[in-house]
Amino acid sequence: MGSRFQVVQQGPPIEVFQLNRLFTEDSHKNKVNFSVGAYRDENGKPWVLPVVRKMEKQLAADDTLLHEYLPVLGLEQFTNASVAMLLGKDNPAIAAGRTFGVQVLSGTGGLRVGAELLNKHLKHTTFYYSSPTWENHHLVFINSGFTTPRTYRYWNAKTRAIDFDGLIEDLRNAPENAVILLHACAHNPTGIDPTQEQWEKIADVMQERKLFPFFDSAYQGFASGDLDRDAWAVRYFVKRGFELVCAQSYAKNFGLYSERVGNLAVVMSDASLAAAVKSQLTWIVRGMYSNPPAHGARVVANVLSNPQLFDQWREHIKLMSSRVIQMREALRAELIKLGTPGSWDHIVKQIGLFSYTGLTPRQVEYLVQEYHIYLLKSGRINICGLNPGNIQYVAKAFHDAVTKFPGDDDTRAKL
Repeated sequence: MGSRFQVVQQGPPIEVFQLNRLFTEDSHKNKVNFSVGAYRDENGKPWVLPVVRKMEKQLAADDTLLHEYLPVLGLEQFTNASVAMLLGKDNPAIAAGRTFGVQVLSGTGGLRVGAELLNKHLKHTTFYYSSPTWENHHLVFINSGFTTPRTYRYWNAKTRAIDFDGLIEDLRNAPENAVILLHACAHNPTGIDPTQEQWEKIADVMQERKLFPFFDSAYQGFASGDLDRDAWAVRYFVKRGFELVCAQSYAKNFGLYSERVGNLAVVMSDASLAAAVKSQLTWIVRGMYSNPPAHGARVVANVLSNPQLFDQWREHIKLMSSRVIQMREALRAELIKLGTPGSWDHIVKQIGLFSYTGLTPRQVEYLVQEYHIYLLKSGRINICGLNPGNIQYVAKAFHDAVTKFPGDDDTRAKL
């Protein structure tokens, strides 16, 4: 008798993790990893933030801490601190009781719990995400019950900037009540964010068309080194009177990748509705993973709640963001020095962990095969893969690929 499981077909590999595996298995001495979105120091090594190490030692030495279940909606000290960090502690929405947080499994968990709430209880079925976007956005919303995925234009391959006219046109044509997925800062994968003036126009159209904002905030503080600047868009929408949800992740800005620390912030126009919304979120979480983990949330909550530790942490995120900015400038400088065809100004205009380089799939393939430089087919790179020891090697490889396989506008438009 055959197995019941023989009906299961082989699924496609997840590109970013497959590339990471190939990099790990590669023995080439000059190999470079631009794949997984994680911070690396100037020696190409993972970095545990000193303030995180300090807090973990304190927690380990605290005999009063037990491994009991957290409440279904998480550690309240953590969720309150997260909402205050996102909106600003003096935000009127907090004072009025119109906002609250739910501890979730990092940014992905926040997206999933938030999407399920909007689909099951607010009856939203259509969602829009940027073209391009983080590849998991589509899967999470479809798995949450949304039936109509659509995209809004974002990246202009020719100008290597935002296709703002296309973006606005697509939002104007969106049906009422569509959920619009927005990157709060450090857009993944392009690294290009709207200006404040552009955010204002986006808000105008969304208010006029009665569209619902769902922010994904994976890089607050990590993008620019300034927590307030990176939260500007979310705070502006709240100020404009929007009801919204926002998935917050502490993977990047605290370096807590494996701890899955996240918060879902919910902002409503009527504080009296909070209890009912919380009750339904309780059942969503209960049916999904029942309770969130405690360790990472305790680390974040204690750091955010202690002024001295909070200041130390802010210095850490400034250090990380400034290293990323320096590597952007260094890469552009090397490419200009080599006389590499095309303009590379977009690399320094972009912000955050990622750069949409404009490299074509053929050029990417060549870089992987000939130079052992691992990056996504789209040409997206994690800037943290660069360091003083490999910047010249990478620039020469990019120069060789671009010179040997000149890109054309048709190819780049498909990126």
